[in-house]
Amino acid sequence: MSQDMLIVDGLQYSNWSREIFQQMREGGVDAVHATLVYHETIRETLSRMGEWNRRFEAHSDLIMPVREPADIHRARRQGRVGVFLGAQNCSPIEDDIDMVEVMRDLGLLIMQLTYNNQSLLACGCYEAEDSGITRFGRQVIREMNRVGMVIDMSHSAERSTLEAVELSERPVIISHANPASWQPAKRNKSDKVLHAIAESGGLLGFSAYPFHLKNGPDCTLAEYCEMIARTADKIGVEHLGVGTDLCQNQPTSVLEWMRNGRWSKDMDYGEGSAANAGWPDPLPWLRDNRDFPNLVAGLREVGFSENEVAGIMGQNWVALLERATTPQPALTQVA
Repeated sequence: MSQDMLIVDGLQYSNWSREIFQQMREGGVDAVHATLVYHETIRETLSRMGEWNRRFEAHSDLIMPVREPADIHRARRQGRVGVFLGAQNCSPIEDDIDMVEVMRDLGLLIMQLTYNNQSLLACGCYEAEDSGITRFGRQVIREMNRVGMVIDMSHSAERSTLEAVELSERPVIISHANPASWQPAKRNKSDKVLHAIAESGGLLGFSAYPFHLKNGPDCTLAEYCEMIARTADKIGVEHLGVGTDLCQNQPTSVLEWMRNGRWSKDMDYGEGSAANAGWPDPLPWLRDNRDFPNLVAGLREVGFSENEVAGIMGQNWVALLERATTPQPALTQVA
């Protein structure tokens, strides 16, 4: 039964409520990487953290914060959902490298270096020219390695991603995307990038966002799981996880904030177009968190062993966090 399997979703940005937390428990979800911010400043990021503290207080019977990987197992034993926080952009540190450690100490475990556009650190996947990792970006990668904050390149361009992997001494992840060879969306990743991520000891979380899927909302569970199987053949099943990118119950205004932030007066349609400016239709096999058993069944159906399914559905995420989030010990000076 899937209820006996540790399940970790490597990316959601839902309109959080008690109903959704209850649905997570019904679906067997033990932990979730929750997007804290997209374009928020330091001060706004602190407010988002305050909102999560209120949720942890109000729904303490259902959820708890994850500050270290062991908290995921602790949450599971207690029948609660562990929530670990991540940023989909580098805006929470603004132009201050000291904020990397400050944010990590406050519970930010993961940070993307870009969100589609050029940032102070690297280049996003929608820019015409990929300039790679910036001078500031090199310093931030080193600091993220030191404090145990995971580098996420989900929305970054190719050169920037490859350079981040080369510069980082710790695993680099793509928390939510798919192979471009399967579906050539701008946000999906080349085989070269996928191999680099695997060689870093990192992880690819497969997205279930319809704009990243073959046939969009009509993508079948079998097609999705077959994609995962073919990727396992390429880079190894131990480097695979799930990052659904579920944005459950979010209004269109949130989608506009994700795409436009404060940087554009014109509507940016991302992977879609003016014809599909709103949220895509949900997948029939992943309408909400109660449908996670469908993923378990689908992976079994395409031939994964029980151990491999357990890895993809959660154990690989925990192992990644164990490799990448432990702060490095301070160097001792020899007299």
